[in-house]
Amino acid sequence: MFGGFLALLSAATFALNNASIRRGVLSGSVVQAMAITVPIGMPVFLIGALALGSFGIVTSFSPRALLFLSVAGVIHFVWGRYCNYRATKAMGAILVAPVQQASLVIALGLAMAILGESLTPLRAVGIVLVLLGPTITLPAKKDKAKKAIAVPVPAESTVGAAAVPKAKTAPAFKPKYLEGYVFAALSATGYGASPILVRLAVEHGGIPGSVAAGFVSYTASTVAFALVVLLWPANLRDALAIAPGAAKWFTVSGVFAAVSQMFRYMALAIAPVSVVTPIQRLSILFRIYFGKMLNRDHEVFGGKVMLGTVVSLLGALALSVSTDTVLALVPLPDFVVAAAHWHWP
Repeated sequence: MFGGFLALLSAATFALNNASIRRGVLSGSVVQAMAITVPIGMPVFLIGALALGSFGIVTSFSPRALLFLSVAGVIHFVWGRYCNYRATKAMGAILVAPVQQASLVIALGLAMAILGESLTPLRAVGIVLVLLGPTITLPAKKDKAKKAIAVPVPAESTVGAAAVPKAKTAPAFKPKYLEGYVFAALSATGYGASPILVRLAVEHGGIPGSVAAGFVSYTASTVAFALVVLLWPANLRDALAIAPGAAKWFTVSGVFAAVSQMFRYMALAIAPVSVVTPIQRLSILFRIYFGKMLNRDHEVFGGKVMLGTVVSLLGALALSVSTDTVLALVPLPDFVVAAAHWHWP
């Protein structure tokens, strides 16, 4: 029960992270977002490790575990996050979400190749739904041709010495679909591969070990990103030129992202993956709610987007829930049960 509650907290805080980063990239750059959200994870996990008395576990990790955790941190917190931010800036967090469900397909493929897991009919259905969801959200040609709806923006008009408010309009948010979909798919590669490496490193570490592992991953990603920034002076100048408003939202996002990862690691340490992962998929619904709260004029909503989101969520659940769990809930004929237990390899 507690593991499921931690997974729900992880889903909610991750959605808040996405809504906050969307607000930040409206006025800030992706490099600026990375410069704040990546290193801020280190103190968050350090506080967690000190509170749990698990900081000393860091020194007990084997060289192999440290390598896996470091690579996992770089591909998740640097590569995956950079691509996620590029996609979010291009087309908003709501449209990005269904595409990123493909990370589960990547994770499953790697789990089959590395951890010996199998493909089942339920997982095959999940793959189809995950891939179908983003295609539903694609705009039709007639939708692309529509004119943007005006968004009211406050302005000032002067009459004599008095300032009289006057409304002006600005174009509504227009998603850059090609850039958004490409980078959303690329972010799924990092998000899909990192859990396999983390599991290989700390499969039986418990809650203290998982928090120590998160600290190692964030430290490695911070070092890697710092090297990238320092190697390109233009990136460093960009990071230092951040506006206060964007810095505020990037800080909020970074804290929520780190807290979400900590809740996720802790949940996986005390509850089965088949329980934690489906609950975490609810993040896609939280993302819509928080998106409407913070970014109503800077996201794409509507029937097709909601349908694509639900379809991809159902696919993610099918990939996450075990066949035996589904069969226990729904009485089915024997031949269907037998077919459901087919697996490959």
